[in-house]
Amino acid sequence: MGITRSVILTCLVLQAANAVPLPERAREYKTQLAEKILPYWYDTAQDKTNGGYLLADPGPAKEKAIVTQARMIWTFSLVHQKGFSDSRRNYLKAAAQGYCFLIEHFLDKEHGGYFWKTDLAGKPVKQHKFVYGQSFVIYALVEYHRASGDKAALQHAMELWQTLQKRAHDAKHGGWVEHFTRDWTPLPLRDPSGEVEVAGLKSANTHLHLMEALTELYDTTHVVGVRKSLEEALMINMMYFYPVVAGQLCFHRNPDWSAVTDPRSAGLSYGHNVEFAWLMIRAEKVLECELSWLEFYMHLNHALEYGWDIKRGGLYHRGIGNEPANDTKKVWWVQAEMLATLTDALQHKPNPKYETALVKLLDFIAKYQADPKDGVWYDSVTADGQPKNPAKAHNWKANYHDVRAIVKFVEAFGAP
Repeated sequence: MGITRSVILTCLVLQAANAVPLPERAREYKTQLAEKILPYWYDTAQDKTNGGYLLADPGPAKEKAIVTQARMIWTFSLVHQKGFSDSRRNYLKAAAQGYCFLIEHFLDKEHGGYFWKTDLAGKPVKQHKFVYGQSFVIYALVEYHRASGDKAALQHAMELWQTLQKRAHDAKHGGWVEHFTRDWTPLPLRDPSGEVEVAGLKSANTHLHLMEALTELYDTTHVVGVRKSLEEALMINMMYFYPVVAGQLCFHRNPDWSAVTDPRSAGLSYGHNVEFAWLMIRAEKVLECELSWLEFYMHLNHALEYGWDIKRGGLYHRGIGNEPANDTKKVWWVQAEMLATLTDALQHKPNPKYETALVKLLDFIAKYQADPKDGVWYDSVTADGQPKNPAKAHNWKANYHDVRAIVKFVEAFGAP
């Protein structure tokens, strides 16, 4: 008779009881942030010639993408507020130069919104407007405003929200159309120029990150219209993309919210599921409404049941329904969102199962996902921790997921 999953879990709980306490691990991570991880990004990613950020490790960089440019602004703004700036590295200045590059080169002053890509000097090379990218611009502008007090940054965020409401909001079916040319002409279904998600469909990914951005915009402005947009985004995500029956999640829906029959739109992303769980609670706290902890735990427990490596720790990439994961690589941002979600779960109430998972996750990251030289996480490794994509920075990998999760963990368990 084989060893059951419950027996393995019991053994791991006993191991976790003898592991390094979480407060000590949090203090270690705070030191690592201050001395290794953040200095890596500050020293290697800033483009001191043109402004903005060069994300290419290994390099060289060939272009600049709106998503990672915005994410870098967001992270540098956050860590400045958390007290990580010092005489050697001023993270607010690192955010400021990225902000200036964003406004000067990515902002479309004729049609509104922000271009998808520029060359290294800032000349637009892809002028499409994708709501996924616009969402991260709002997110970055709000955080930069919080860090700097710059009212113009918040005004830019509000103007972008207004543009999205005018150009991208679906007044008939609700939600937001996601893919446009420069002048906000919607792309045809499955147009290959879409790049992120599927042109002509509505995606869980975009609507999740738009909700994330609207949460912080409303928390900062308390504008009634922004609140309505946030309430709509939250409702859509809970109803169509991340329902309480976690195995029924999907990647895409048709514009009228009907199911997409293409099998490529079926399945689920464990990382997005747990990311939605904690971002949902964050949105509800900002809205001051009842908190959906039942839904939170449904998504977390589903990930632990079907997407979790119980032996080695770490969260797999993708699966289908209530079946074992069919893509078992371990991607940096998936581990980050699991770290954030387990942290919030334990902050809400103690649970040996979640603490065991958190300890195993930290162990896996330290042993396999992080470069021991500087603490920065590799893009992806195999299930057993072998290198798959050792890149540490590229147009889809900045420092937002992992630094955000580490900061959350440090604040939850570390000493002030």
